[in-house]
Formats: sequence, C-alpha cells, structure tokens
Amino acid sequence: MSQSSSAPRHILFIMADQLRWDYLSCYGHPHLETPTIDALAAKGVRFDRAYVQAPVCGPSRMSFYTGRYAFSHGATYNGFPLRPDEMTLGHYLKEQNVRTALVGKTHMTADYAALKRLGIDPHTDMGVSLIEAGFEPYERDDGLHPDPGFTGDTAYQAYLESKGYEGGNLWHEAANSALGEEGETLSGWHMSHARLEANVREEDSETAWITRRAMDFMKDAKADDPDQPWCLHLSYIKPHWPYIAPAPYHAMYDESQIPPANKGEAERASPHPVVGAFMNHPESQCFAREEVRETVIPAYMGLIKQIDDNLKKLFDFMEAEGLMENTLIVFTSDHGDMLGDHWLGEKELFFEESVRIPMIIMDPSPQADGTRGSVSDAFVEAIDLVPTFLDTSGGKAVPHRLEGRSLMPLLHAKKGEDIDWRDAVFSECDYSVRHARPELGLDPDEARAFMVRTERWKYILYEGFAPQLFDLEADAHELNDLGASPEHQAIRAQLHERLFQWMRQRRLRVGISDEEILSRTGGAHKRGYLFGVW
Repeated sequence: MSQSSSAPRHILFIMADQLRWDYLSCYGHPHLETPTIDALAAKGVRFDRAYVQAPVCGPSRMSFYTGRYAFSHGATYNGFPLRPDEMTLGHYLKEQNVRTALVGKTHMTADYAALKRLGIDPHTDMGVSLIEAGFEPYERDDGLHPDPGFTGDTAYQAYLESKGYEGGNLWHEAANSALGEEGETLSGWHMSHARLEANVREEDSETAWITRRAMDFMKDAKADDPDQPWCLHLSYIKPHWPYIAPAPYHAMYDESQIPPANKGEAERASPHPVVGAFMNHPESQCFAREEVRETVIPAYMGLIKQIDDNLKKLFDFMEAEGLMENTLIVFTSDHGDMLGDHWLGEKELFFEESVRIPMIIMDPSPQADGTRGSVSDAFVEAIDLVPTFLDTSGGKAVPHRLEGRSLMPLLHAKKGEDIDWRDAVFSECDYSVRHARPELGLDPDEARAFMVRTERWKYILYEGFAPQLFDLEADAHELNDLGASPEHQAIRAQLHERLFQWMRQRRLRVGISDEEILSRTGGAHKRGYLFGVW
C-alpha cells in the first residue's frame, strides 16, 4: 500500500461487541476465517496482549472513551451513570477541531440528575455532548430493544418498516428472531433458536445497516467540510447476544468447528466462592451443557464472519474515496464471551476469555512502516486509545486525567528499539446487581473484584473472600487456582501490594494540571501569602 506523507487526518475506531480475542483467524482460530481483519493486521500492528479495564459492556466502554480506569470514572456497571465532569474522547478531540461521531453502540448512561442540578439542558449542544459521551450521535443504536418499554421510534425500526417488514418491534421480531413452520416468531432470546435463519435479509440486518450508516457519515463529512478531520466510532452490536444470524451466516459453521471447552472438573467440584456463584447464574448453567455450546457457538461464529465481510465492503468504499491512505484504523472489542469455558456464560470475571480482547491498529503514515504486519506482545489496555488518538491529532498530553499511554511509540518503533513500557495490566468488576451478590450475602459495596496481570502471574482480589492466583507460565488455561497454596503466599502478598499501589496512583486530582502544580510549588510568598515569616 502507498502511505501518506504526514500523520493520518482521520480516525476510524471500530469496536465489535462481546468478540473474543481468539475468535479471529489472525489470532489463531482454527476454523473461523476473517480475511478482512487479517489483512488489516498485515498492514498494521496486531497487539497480542490487550486487556479491558472492566469485562462488561458499560464500564469497559466508559474506560475506552475516558482513557481512565473504572476505579476513577465510577461508572462501574451497565446503567451506572458517567459523571458529567468526566472528559471523553469527543471532548479531547473537539479541542483539535476533529469532528467525533458515533455510528452504533456506546452503552452510555447519562447522569440526568446531575445535569438538572447543574442547570444543563439535555437538548442543548452541551447537554447532548454529555449525554452521548462526547460523541456526535450520527446514528446511535445500542441494539437491545426488548418489548417492555419499546416505543418503536428508533431509526432502525423506521428503516425496516421502509423495507416492508411488519411488526411492533422489528429489532426483535425480524432482526433477532426466526420464523417457525406456522409463521410464528421464534425469539432469538432463546438460545435453542440460535441455529435458525434470522427473519431479516442480510442486507437489512443490524451489521449491514450500521456499516452503510458509517459510509453515509463519511460521505456527509466530506460534503459538509472536506478539510475537517474526523474520528468515527463504528460500534457494531454483534456478535453480542441474541445469538442469531441472517442467511447465509446462520449455517456457515457447525459443531465440528467449535474448539473444545476450556474447563476442568476440579473447577466445578471446588470453585472459588465468587466464581461458584457465577457458575450458578442461568447463562452459566446453560453454557455448561454441550448441546448449548454446539447450538450457539456456530451462530456466534457466523455473526463474526458477517462483520468481517461487511468490513470488506466498508474498506473497499474507503479505498475508492481515497480514505485508506489517510485514516488511522483501530479494530477491537469491549470484552470477550465465556461461551462455556470454566463452566461460565457471559463475561465479567477475569479469565482470559473475558478480559482479553483483540486490538489491531493500522497507521498509514510512513513512520509506521517499520512495524507494519508485526505482532506486539506489549501489555496494552483499553485506556490507551484516547491518548493515542490525541497524539495522532496533534493534541497535548493530559497526564493528570488520562491514565492510559499513547501507543504511538509502539506503532512507530524502529527495529530493535527498546521501549520503556508497562509490565502489568489491571481490570475490575462490580457485580453488585448480579445474582451472585445476594447468593454470597454481600451488600452492594462489597461486590467488588480487582485483577492485576503480570508477565507470569494473574492475581485477583475479591472483597471479603480469599484471592485467586494463576501461574500463566505453567497454567496458561487458568485451570489451577493457587489462591490458597502455602508455597505461593509470598507471590500473593507481592501482587496484593502491587494492586494497592495501583489504587493509590489513580488520577483523581483532575481539576488542575501537573504543570500548574509545578508552577505554584513554593511560590506562596511571591503571591503575598507571608505565613511563617518573623
């Protein structure tokens, strides 16, 4: 490919929802072929050890968007509001005259009570910015529209109606359900229907529609102001449940192409109390059955394949528009999916299947030629993207707020260059609204867990319970919990202190910059405050 002569003008930030890191062919899946994503990796850097800061949609995304740990921004679970004083990607890039827009999902929950208290009208430009996590909501659709409370006023509902689909909730009745032999609706909420063909044409599915809306944004941005740089967050709703795919993707894979479940009988026989409580969740009870995995995972794979094919259409469009040569492209996920591994469904806990994500970055600039097509084993965190985008756009670093690090040194590294980088990653879990909390007899503020993962060790602190410890060098599949091993007491103590040190270093003093503090240090007398003078 030919590269531009300067830094990228635009940013395309692609996120798939609930996509495991190991369900792409470039990350080693033995049967699921994703040539478009693989080709992107061949033109950029594939980060092999990327981790989210909270393995569930809402808090993970708020960390992606703020560049801060959930411990710092406070929106620690789905539906927990993000404080209006938290700056996000859109706010940082606006200062660089970058139009920052959204197509798809954010899972953002606004703090309307705080907006009211501050006298901010949610319908003003400022109000919309705070409600939408700093993004221009070109086409926001979080993709979950259950029947209770559905008003039918979504753009996707209107689109499906314009294509001749009929129903009160077409997200459910068409895009995420199948038709039975008598024409009845077979809901995609029920995993027994996962292998059936969704009642929607592929070109009208959520994935295809969102892809076209991304193209619409790029065309509109060019028409509005061809000289203005933009950042588009293309946030796919799939392969998140409901697990049901349109034809032909519903039938592309079968149970013979599913990797064996990563689980051991010892895990189930004597689990950690918190993990055991999660094993009792309905989704875990389902995914513990092989028939469920054999039904659901082929559909999950088909949804991923559909995203890859639609990205091919998007990238072909960008190539024709001359955008591939001046756009930094990121492909990632907000968390993984347990899919029955460790006897669990869903995500949230800190096994690699849940907390580890794919991260591919293609920088078209010549400075990135030295790393093009490489695989990095550097520890990368979701919070690194905001400082990376700020760096790309020529913005100034904001270390008193941003807790991540720009990835540009890794993207522009010269062969053999030794880069000082982090040696651990951190994540956290707030399970206060999950079934596990009352089963364990916990108050809401007690249902917390924290992870530190180093080169060799993964240590997990559960408030009120014994910790977990895994030796990833000897036990890469995390099947042997050393949390109570007498021989590893010193390692646990060391990692516990490491976690406490991390907590003490959070960026909570956000109202004043480090530069301002340095300029004020020792200057009280010069400013006329003559305390301590005889």
